[in-house]
Amino acid sequence: MSLLNRPLALLMLVLPGLVSAQTLADCRSIPGAERRLACYDQLPVSTIAVLPATRQVSGQTGVPAPRSSSLLGQAWELDDGERGQILRIRQYKPVYVLPAFHASRVNHFPSSPASGHASISSADVDATETKYQISLKAKLFEDLLGDNGDLWFGYTQSSRWQVFNSNTSRPFRETNYEPELMFLWRTNSPLAGWRVRTLGLGINHQSNGRSLPLSRSWNRMIGTLALEKEEWTVTFRPWWRIPESRDQDDNPDIANYLGRGDLQVIRHFGDQELSVMLRHSLRSGGNSHGAVQLDYAFPLAGKLRGHLQWFSGYGESLIDYNHRANYYGVGLSLLEWY
Repeated sequence: MSLLNRPLALLMLVLPGLVSAQTLADCRSIPGAERRLACYDQLPVSTIAVLPATRQVSGQTGVPAPRSSSLLGQAWELDDGERGQILRIRQYKPVYVLPAFHASRVNHFPSSPASGHASISSADVDATETKYQISLKAKLFEDLLGDNGDLWFGYTQSSRWQVFNSNTSRPFRETNYEPELMFLWRTNSPLAGWRVRTLGLGINHQSNGRSLPLSRSWNRMIGTLALEKEEWTVTFRPWWRIPESRDQDDNPDIANYLGRGDLQVIRHFGDQELSVMLRHSLRSGGNSHGAVQLDYAFPLAGKLRGHLQWFSGYGESLIDYNHRANYYGVGLSLLEWY
């Protein structure tokens, strides 16, 4: 082959891949698995060769593995390639341990306006403790209403352990338990440059499993609106507290502190993740209370990531629902939101 023909041959080899780059992006955005696979089949061999991963699909080799380009699609199994996984246990909220979790103000006298719910003796509590959280979810049913409507079960547990407090034999100061049922409606509607991926309604119980005077609990109906745009997700959750009788209510004013809704904004980039949670009572004057939480995760080794957390406001835990403080945590995480 002459020197003149070599560059021409190289150009002919590379050109199909350059020309088809937009075609590849189009294939990934096709919702139907069969249509997406047919689109991949039409790509030039040179394009398929440079794809990051391939697998055997329907007896064919060299075909790109269909994957969702959506963070919410993968997390909640919204897209065609993610469907059919009933009772598969998977991550929900971040799973982490913060060996050092420091409070700017310690709540020595936890209290609630409910009768018999005020501590009369000072709690021997260190400002620095260890916090950890586990959180899992599983889909119970899918397509309950025709070809849409999924029912999920979620469970989150977070503990605050006085591991440095040798005076009181290092007890667990507070553990919060949060089971919930969530009905999600899948969608892919555009909204101001974003995509609405889920609309949901759920029932949520949260309690600390303690006896009087430290018992705290509440039940909520929670709505969900989740949007995404590239590596960003935004989830808005308004809620309504389910009323309880006076003799059963551990904390009648809890909604004025833990709020009536929250907003979660998450930025996922590579192996790093930044999330911001905003929460407010949606009331004015003396009932105007809220909180902000910032979490940042970054890679360390393999799937292990460092995790930094900052919380400011009311209700870092149920026992402190009406106690305001700043909290700073440093630790490790095994799973994040995405």
